[in-house]
Amino acid sequence: MSVQQDLQGPSATSEETRMVLIVDDEPSMRTALSETVRRLGYQVRGAIDGVDAIEQIERIKPWLVVTDLKMPRLTGLELVKAIKQKSPQTFIVLMTAYGTVETAVEAMKYGANDYLLKPFSTDLLERVILNLQATTATDEQEGPATLEARAILTQDPGMIRLLTTLEGVAASQATVLISGESGTGKELMARYIHARSPRAHRPFVALNCAALPDSLLESELFGHERGAFTGAIQKKLGKFEMAHTGTLFLDEISEMNLGLQSKLLRVLQEREVDRIGGREPVPVNIRVIATTNRSLYHEVTQGRFREDLFYRLNVFPVTVPPLRDRSGDIPLLARHFLRSSAQRNGLTMPTLSERAIADLQQRPWKGNVRELENVMERAILVATGGAVDVDHLMPGDGTVPVREVGAVDTLVTASAHGSLWEMERDLIFKTLARVKENRTHAAKELGISIRTLRNKLREYRDMGYQVEAEKS
Repeated sequence: MSVQQDLQGPSATSEETRMVLIVDDEPSMRTALSETVRRLGYQVRGAIDGVDAIEQIERIKPWLVVTDLKMPRLTGLELVKAIKQKSPQTFIVLMTAYGTVETAVEAMKYGANDYLLKPFSTDLLERVILNLQATTATDEQEGPATLEARAILTQDPGMIRLLTTLEGVAASQATVLISGESGTGKELMARYIHARSPRAHRPFVALNCAALPDSLLESELFGHERGAFTGAIQKKLGKFEMAHTGTLFLDEISEMNLGLQSKLLRVLQEREVDRIGGREPVPVNIRVIATTNRSLYHEVTQGRFREDLFYRLNVFPVTVPPLRDRSGDIPLLARHFLRSSAQRNGLTMPTLSERAIADLQQRPWKGNVRELENVMERAILVATGGAVDVDHLMPGDGTVPVREVGAVDTLVTASAHGSLWEMERDLIFKTLARVKENRTHAAKELGISIRTLRNKLREYRDMGYQVEAEKS
């Protein structure tokens, strides 16, 4: 195993070489981890348990502590709390087995930065450390971090098997097609693959194919030369060139029109891109990860998606399960979103009642994880006590005011178990009815693009709802 030179940590000869403390009661594990960390250029110390670690932290002031969660005398959770009291700037990574994932997430509440699920590869440990290194370097420059180390929180066996599979796929160059309902976390999966790939230290460039009109989408993807069209006052690099040596993430690939699909196919085949108005093709070295919330094969049979492009993208297909199929993750995710919202809003982290958990686990979650996040954001804002209960999951009268749309003051009334997805659907249908099915006017009143409105209506039609024909 090797790590590219430009990714390595501080030189072992530098005056300010960072110190990493490995805490584990198994000598063989301490030795193996220490060797991995030394290869990155860091100084390493070992501690046999949490008590030993605390004694050493006061002397060596480590940059990073990598600690097991289950240890004698002092647990990893207790060690995290102690480290944050004595050395708040120290990074902490926990090592944990499947059965203690929720405890590891609890430890992150107290300041741990990441956790590794046993058994893990040394490559994964290296990538976690390099992400922290990149974050530190960027913080020192007072800029945003260039790498994300966001964890995918799950204790669902199916999801864990999927993530294990993705670990292996990440090491390859295979194109990945991620399918799943809206809000299931498809982009998070794409970033998970990138962060564990040989391209992890290279750009991750994302483009939502449904967010831009076709004319702008082509320029965003392929770039253009100065003077290529009216308004092209200077040369612009497209997303393909920006992602050179890294990963290009194409969200909602099914929304790309057939003309652009043919150009995308050529880039994937030839590995070169033609800027609009350009004279020579530009070679690119990229990995493509695409997502769709609809069946691309169905789109092919309907003539809306190129069959040859489908097979080019469908090298390694992945389906992210909807939240309703992994209800065991709901308490874990709900507490995580409560914690994030509390931190954002300067509030005390509340508890989540068993009644609330039971209620959440019975909901259909058509908006999936994104909908759950919104529900918990609202719950913490309306809760007045120390616990979030069923009554806080929706306002007491079931009425949720929606922002003013144009000159119309709209109020959506939902049932006690209504979802944001249902409220959004009802609002769209009511707005269309009011403007006599004129989608252009409806989109303007709703404050969304006509493309987004069409996508929503196509989603409703595919689910069996009656959608009126478009009127101009």
